[in-house]
Amino acid sequence: MAVETSAIPRSDLAIPPGEFLAEELEARGMTPPELASRMGCSVERISGVVAGREEITEALADELDVALGLSAAFWLRLERDYRQTLARG
Repeated sequence: MAVETSAIPRSDLAIPPGEFLAEELEARGMTPPELASRMGCSVERISGVVAGREEITEALADELDVALGLSAAFWLRLERDYRQTLARG
């Protein structure tokens, strides 16, 4: 039996990945510069994600996975769901 996709409920709640990242860092007592150092990237890159100026790419998701232990799939799903919710307006 096929399920109609229009029957699947969708949430209008969009969690910006950067907002989640900021909360995760706070919960861990970590600063963006500390995360950047751990990941070997610039503070500007992390700040860009936190501020919503930079999307989470596959490469960045892999780096966040290693640095924070939250899977790359989680980060990519969070980004995808956020962008889809914004697109639905």
